Amino acid sequence: MLRLKDKIALITGASSGIGRVTADLFAQEGATVVAADLNAQAGEAVVTSLRERNATAHFIRTDISQENDAERLAAEAVKVYGRIDILINSAAVFVLKGLEATPQDWRLSLDVNVMGTALVTKHVAERMKQGGGAIVNLASISSFVAQPNFITYSATKGAILQMTRNMALDLAPYNIRVNAVCPGTILTPTVERYMAQQGMTLDQINAAEGAKTFLKRIGQPREVAHAILFLASDEASYITGASLLVDGGYTAQ
Repeated sequence: MLRLKDKIALITGASSGIGRVTADLFAQEGATVVAADLNAQAGEAVVTSLRERNATAHFIRTDISQENDAERLAAEAVKVYGRIDILINSAAVFVLKGLEATPQDWRLSLDVNVMGTALVTKHVAERMKQGGGAIVNLASISSFVAQPNFITYSATKGAILQMTRNMALDLAPYNIRVNAVCPGTILTPTVERYMAQQGMTLDQINAAEGAKTFLKRIGQPREVAHAILFLASDEASYITGASLLVDGGYTAQ
């Protein structure tokens, strides 16, 4: 049985990493996917790939930090498919700085990760209110623990965690559930670029970062996508305002 049959799912940051794998998984589970991303070429490639596998998909180039774009994204998704049932706020930038962060660093991190998530949710939720729906925000282990030289990133992920709780409270009267998934270190293109820069192998990154977890390895994007799928599906119908850690036990220590 397809878990998202006949659902319309909007996924930001859908061109790579966890967002892209989530788009693939949602399509496999029967969802119509609206993929949003700033990278038009990569986003179109995702949609082409989904259509080649007989999925229904549509790409909308979006800069989520701009309210006009966020509003246009929600409006176009509804114009094309009639409604939005699921929103996955996956788009993010990774500004990893400590106290040396410049005002420009802070603006980029806050504009995309915090304000972008808020703006997309604002305009999608307005269009969800009549029929209800599910929203999943991508937070992080960085929402919970301190990490060296992570102030800019961790601040945004801490904000997303609290935003999730407040959104869940405010949108509950409209039967809209809002939850957060909080990944640990996941083998995304960002981590792969870091490995390449450092000349590290997968065994070495597992030894360095995976060793900090109970399971002694870093995670795979699909492992996070399955957690997102659960919270977005009707199987999680009595879960809202929650945060699901997908971190191999990192934060349980």
